Amino acid sequence: MKSERSLKESIYNAVLEDILALEYRPGEILNEKNLIEKYQCSKSPVREALQALCADNVLRNIPRYGYEVVRLTMEDIYEMIQFRYILESSMLQLNMQHFTNSQLDRLAAIDALCQESDEDLWVHWERNTEFHLKLIGYCGSNYAVEALSRCMNRLKRAYAQCRRDKLEHPDGPLDTRNHALLLECLRQHDTDGALRCLRDDLNDFGRLDRVFV
Repeated sequence: MKSERSLKESIYNAVLEDILALEYRPGEILNEKNLIEKYQCSKSPVREALQALCADNVLRNIPRYGYEVVRLTMEDIYEMIQFRYILESSMLQLNMQHFTNSQLDRLAAIDALCQESDEDLWVHWERNTEFHLKLIGYCGSNYAVEALSRCMNRLKRAYAQCRRDKLEHPDGPLDTRNHALLLECLRQHDTDGALRCLRDDLNDFGRLDRVFV
């Protein structure tokens, strides 16, 4: 039998995956009773999972009513893209001279996988995420990688929400079209070019017809 802690984590992940899969939509209300019945467990792990989702700003607790799925606004997305640019551009500038050919070759291989996964939205998202985390990981800061990972996890919800709102989401190669150019700039130690490619790459998020950075 699973422990209360593992049950809480399982329920947390299941609810989050349902939100990403659009089973639960922004503004929809979840309640403990339905989730207890769905997962056939006691109230405690369900309540703890819902509270953790509230702490991560995935849900909002409405007393005596339920838990609302939080809608990410355009300003939320704007702030996350801005944060990513500040973080990633700073790390690139500090480490422009330190990328090795083997590291850049590994990034090119991940980018090739991105191009192959355009038919599966979430496989493509995970590979794009891997590219950026690996890129910052090569800059030598675990803290920066952790911060970027948290931001990417939240942006994944925005990616799903864009689909729900029928906004045009990136088609595989289009939202990673600047990766190869970015890698070439890194090979040439072209700081200005690399930052320009990074900016263009981030502005391709969701192709929302708005320049974020």
